[in-house]
Amino acid sequence: MNFYALAADSMVFLHLLYVSFTVGGTFLILLGAILKWHWVRNRVFRLIHTIAVLIVTVESLIGVWCPLTVWEWKLRALAGQNVENDISFVGRLIRDLIFVNLPSWAFTLMYVGFGLLVLVILIFVKPEKRKIDNRGRPEQLKD
Repeated sequence: MNFYALAADSMVFLHLLYVSFTVGGTFLILLGAILKWHWVRNRVFRLIHTIAVLIVTVESLIGVWCPLTVWEWKLRALAGQNVENDISFVGRLIRDLIFVNLPSWAFTLMYVGFGLLVLVILIFVKPEKRKIDNRGRPEQLKD
């Protein structure tokens, strides 16, 4: 396997991690709200998660391809691979997990719906507020 093929497989794995973070994070936030897990209200986690979801939502609304997909395709071309046929078993397995054959409007509808769901969850499962001590410094929150 050449360097570009390995880089393309790494890129598709990174894409799987991104999808897992956005979808799995949403599921864990909902589950954590029910089970009263404090960490799902962490402000930094929630900000990063919300931004990650909204990036995909905005990309779909303006008709931009996901950069991770574009980079993978370019790396596969540099490796002399056809994206659909000449890739490794692992690369094909990961692609089969995250890519389904639907019309582009269906993806836009799903991404916008998912983005709206994450914003609604943000309203109802609020991130923690930072407490300020009497000297104006952030206090450490206790579990």
